[in-house]
Amino acid sequence: MTKRLFDLVGAAVALLLLSPLLLAAALAVKLDSPGPVFFRQQRVGRGGVPFRIHKFRTMREGVPGLQITVGDDPRITRVGRWLRRTRIDELPQFIDVLQGTMSLVGPRPEVPRYVEFYPPELRERVLSVRPGITDPVSLAYADESELLARAADPEREYVEVLLPRKLQAAAAYAERATLWTDLGVLLRSVGVLLGRS
Repeated sequence: MTKRLFDLVGAAVALLLLSPLLLAAALAVKLDSPGPVFFRQQRVGRGGVPFRIHKFRTMREGVPGLQITVGDDPRITRVGRWLRRTRIDELPQFIDVLQGTMSLVGPRPEVPRYVEFYPPELRERVLSVRPGITDPVSLAYADESELLARAADPEREYVEVLLPRKLQAAAAYAERATLWTDLGVLLRSVGVLLGRS
């Protein structure tokens, strides 16, 4: 089974099985605060091609701020906190997997602003594969928001400290990933989700 077929089958089955949860989450977002159910943002995908990612909206509409989330961000809604803690806000990305812009497992896609900081040699390696809903790096940095909250300058901390570490790990994943390692990452991710829920 090729990775693309694995992605298509996995995303279709996940959307089917999780449809009641997705509908409940969408209703909660709509009732909690004004604005759309989905948050769509430009990210950089395979080969440097931009695409728009799907997430459940977890922040108030029209409130300016950084493109990273820092600690107890005041922009986050009440329902949004729960969606982020349980990672349910990421589940609409199964749509992106079906569309072919994402994979179930792969380096998390960044916004163009932070891709500009990728060193050329790492940029080519990290962007050689489709970005994913989950990967070993996102599991290792599940507490990223709290780490940034302790920094005097969160964005600088992200660009100069966390991003280089994440890129090295993402590049290593891109070079060594197999369907078996992806399956292991998915199982670990499900375990994290169940634990947070």
